[in-house]
This record gives sequence, structure tokens and C-alpha cells, in this order.
Amino acid sequence: MASLQPPLIKIVGGKAPTWRENGSVSDSGEDEIDWAEMDSDLCYWTRALRPVQWYPGHIAKTEKELKEQLKLMDVVIEVRDARILLSTTHPQMDLWLGNRKRILVLNREDMISTADRNAWAMYFSRQGTKVVFSNGQLGMGTMKLGRLTKSLAEGVNVKRRAKGLLPRPVRAGIVGYPNVGKSSLINRLLKRRMCTAAPRPGVTRELKWVRFGKDLELLDSPGILPMRISDQAAAIKLAICDDIGERSYDVADVAAILV
Repeated sequence: MASLQPPLIKIVGGKAPTWRENGSVSDSGEDEIDWAEMDSDLCYWTRALRPVQWYPGHIAKTEKELKEQLKLMDVVIEVRDARILLSTTHPQMDLWLGNRKRILVLNREDMISTADRNAWAMYFSRQGTKVVFSNGQLGMGTMKLGRLTKSLAEGVNVKRRAKGLLPRPVRAGIVGYPNVGKSSLINRLLKRRMCTAAPRPGVTRELKWVRFGKDLELLDSPGILPMRISDQAAAIKLAICDDIGERSYDVADVAAILV
């Protein structure tokens, strides 16, 4: 996960913390969290739990339709949850997109620290990936996203004019896991409620094209997940952040791990 306040206890290898007599944690000399170690702990805690799997019927249908629509896209906008951005990308996304231009939107930027935001911005910059940080609820980052989408696809109509064809709107597909904020992002871009949005996964069930001005068309798509989530530590993070259906896990178990 992206960023948490320094923990009150030190947890190592999924074992009990080392307490001082007064109830506080033993001195470790560490001011920062070791995220690799925390992920190791998370794997340890999930071993005894029922596997978290969620693949409602509409996702299979959507995945097939989405792969067909992606062939028509000039730009693909992949939205992730900034708190768990490595856990909210489909393992086959790179294969589906191929060489298509991509913009990575890290939504819920208000829920991560400035330090983590800067670190991720540098990480993706080194990879040459275009990144926009956003807050879909307040609309932050949406105008930058609109401008970047149009600029990346400006060559589309240059080629069309060279062939004697009329210009057309840039086509951008918005994809991502359930409940990462895709529909809210579109609504903020359009400045009106065109797509159904709610703070729970599985609300959007069908692909829907919407027009943004004269120059941009956006495809809102339901959240897509792999049929089987092999990384159960990632699955628990999805549950903690409400990016997967509640029927797929025991709420008490997930709450205990979060605590």
C-alpha cells in the first residue's frame, strides 16, 4: 500500500511485536516502514484465510467487449488506486494495450503522502510513462488529463488529413479495476453526471461512450479483474481499500489484518 503513519508496533515476519514493559514498541532505530517486510507479513497473515476471489458474470462479458473496443482507441487511460497502485493493475493489461499510447491516472491522490506521490512520479517518469495524479471526487487533475489525452493523439487527424479524410474526435478508453474512480473521473471531466458512480465495486456494468466537447470521446468501462487472483496479499489490499466485492471475503478477517 502507498503510505501509512509510522506504526506503533514493530512487526517482523508475521510474529508477535516486541513490546516494552510500558506497552510501547522496542527501539529499532528505524523511522521508516520497510514495505517489503510489511508485504511479507501480509502474506504470512493471509495463509490461513479463505482465498479472496471475485469474478461476477458481467466481468467476463465486459473483458471480451473491451478487448474489441481497444482496437479502436487512440489513447488508453488506465486508472489505479493511488494507495495500492501495484495491486490495481490487471496482469494482462500490457498485453492488451500493446503499443497503444497510455496515460496512467493515480486516483485518490489525497489519500497518500506527498513523499509517496513524488517517489511514484519519479519512478514512472524514469519508465517514460505519462502519469496524472487525480482526485475524482473533487475534480483535481481532470483538466490536465483532458489536455494530455488530446495532445498524445493529435497525430491521428494529421494522418487523416494527409489521406483526404475529415478529422474526428480523439477516442480514449478508460479502464481499470472496480471502484478505482473511473466513472467519477469522467463525470468530473464532463462537469455533469453522465456515468453512474458509487463508492462500491461493480456499479458500472456496461461499456458506454460519452462525448467531451467536439474533440474527445471517452469510453467508460466496468471494472475488470483477473479470473483468479494468485497474489492473495494484493487481494487483501483490494478488500481493505474496497476495490473488490464484499462477498469475496470475510469482513472480520480483513479488518483484523488492517488493524
